[in-house]
Amino acid sequence: MKRRDFVSTSFGAAGAIASGALIPSFTPAHAAESLPMTDIASTAPRATRKILIAGGGFRTKFIGYMAQLTGKPRPRICFLPTASADAPEVTIGFFQACAPLNVEPFVQNVFIESLTQTKGWDEVLLSADAIVCSGGNTLNQQAIWKAQGIDVILREAWDRGIVLGGASAGSLCWFEEGTTDSRPKALSIVKCLGFLKGSHSPHYDAEAGRRPLYHKLIGSGEMKPGYACDNDAGIYFEDNEVKRVVHTRADAKVYYVSVEGGKVTEKVLQPVML
Repeated sequence: MKRRDFVSTSFGAAGAIASGALIPSFTPAHAAESLPMTDIASTAPRATRKILIAGGGFRTKFIGYMAQLTGKPRPRICFLPTASADAPEVTIGFFQACAPLNVEPFVQNVFIESLTQTKGWDEVLLSADAIVCSGGNTLNQQAIWKAQGIDVILREAWDRGIVLGGASAGSLCWFEEGTTDSRPKALSIVKCLGFLKGSHSPHYDAEAGRRPLYHKLIGSGEMKPGYACDNDAGIYFEDNEVKRVVHTRADAKVYYVSVEGGKVTEKVLQPVML
């Protein structure tokens, strides 16, 4: 995805606030199996692990729905703009999208130095009720997170029930793998955190090369089956189960792409409007 397109497709101007009621549950039959539980023994019940993604356009209504998922009256929502290289205009877009909502937004950059960054990644990220990751360069995002140990903290946040999410690089990052424009010349495969099993393709209706490449890679077995999201459409996962499919634009769709009978097939997952 081109940098000049990022602000408009991932945030843009703040839209209308999401409805106060939770969207009715939606669980497709093909929902992926759960990840194994942590090896750390505990007598306390494990928190429900929550991720909300969109193919593009994670603006006010998606952030409002994310806020509802926290169960908090005024949740603290952290913006992690690593994939955008901490671009100020992207952070401004996030704050604009949060403005109509009853949330406490804050940003955590990664291009920092220790004189002014006096709190550890764990202190900052684990203090949030939800974490939104920006779009941008997924490959660079993953490299920085791993170098800084942020990937480990995000796993702990997920295990604690902190709601994770985002669009574009902010949706790709949670899967095992997906298609990315993070390298020169052509779309390619990127390996990510693997919290969600399978693969992902964002911007399915917005960038012409996404659909044919996703079909080719899944059809050849180079990439696992997975979820493709149009801009303004997304999925709410609990653990690895699809709980709800949502959109903010009437013609925006979500697909489960797999191989059946030797052919690549797209199963449309009918979304509900936020």
